[in-house]
Amino acid sequence: MNILKVKDRQELDKRVPTMPWYVEKFINYKLPDLSPSSLLEYVRDYETFFSWLLAEGLAQGSSVKEVPIEALEKLHMESIDNFRMFLSTRTENTNSKTTISRKLSSLRSLFHYLSQIAEDEEFYPLLKRNVMAKVEIKRTHKPKDTAAKLEGKLLQEEEIHEFIAYVHRGYEQDVANNKQALYSYHQNKVRDACIVTLILNSGLRVSEVVNLNVDDIDLKKKLTHVYRKGKNDDTFKTPVYFRQEAMDDLTAYLELRQTQYKAPKREKALFLAIANGKKEGERMTKRAIQAMIIKYAKYFGKPYLSVHKLRHSFATDYYLRNDLYKTQEQLGHASPETTQIYAHLTDKTMAEAIDFRKAQD
Repeated sequence: MNILKVKDRQELDKRVPTMPWYVEKFINYKLPDLSPSSLLEYVRDYETFFSWLLAEGLAQGSSVKEVPIEALEKLHMESIDNFRMFLSTRTENTNSKTTISRKLSSLRSLFHYLSQIAEDEEFYPLLKRNVMAKVEIKRTHKPKDTAAKLEGKLLQEEEIHEFIAYVHRGYEQDVANNKQALYSYHQNKVRDACIVTLILNSGLRVSEVVNLNVDDIDLKKKLTHVYRKGKNDDTFKTPVYFRQEAMDDLTAYLELRQTQYKAPKREKALFLAIANGKKEGERMTKRAIQAMIIKYAKYFGKPYLSVHKLRHSFATDYYLRNDLYKTQEQLGHASPETTQIYAHLTDKTMAEAIDFRKAQD
């Protein structure tokens, strides 16, 4: 069972009844094809949009749920442009261009369904006029642009080994005068080092790490079995190989998992944490793993590192030794175009390596 997907499905089931009837109809239509996580993002985007419509007087109702479908038919292009401007200038949480494009894309999917697929009892479209069909959504996630943003923010070659070594030993010296940090480190350093080493030697996503169970690990074959992003089949896990370098840390952690975290027999999660006030370990959360990586990265001198940048670091290193399609398969990318960011990153890395050799000659 994909733990994160189950939680997102529960949250989706809670939020959908607060949406207008036609949104609920759309979500039910999409549910067999899209993951609960993706649909939950849709619902959040619609909540933002409908709340804005009410605030601007473009729709009548006492709540989001009461926004009539007729209000969508009366929207002008100017209204959509104003909403785009609203998203780009929200002071409490300014959206990136990529986020704005995603929110507009969510709206376009809803409007397309209502105007082209859904019908009323007389076989007419539910939405008679689709303003979103006129909206151009520019592609903002080009591999070259993504590579440029990541440049200089990843671990390269020896830095990968240095960061792993830092989690093993170096951090202890930097927090020697902080009793609370030192105690937490001694309690969790084997687990933390295992997580860092596994990501840097497999390229797993944080969601995949969170969902790992003990029986997903095959030390003999050096692989894990994970639920891949975008796949809705909860009965099938994809095998993902990890490098030999991760073996020692995985073995060390598995040896103390039961005793260190007092895991009950019913708890199948690989990575555990004991929450405050509790006596037994339970599955680590996505937020806990992210915070753990950021903690070590800050003291290591690379505060911009994150779980996802560790994945990128592995991918860049892996791509240098393999080809595009092997890297795509290892990372679980749906399209080779996504994997192309590592081609741009490695071009820079290889150029720097050549310059370095020339300087030595």
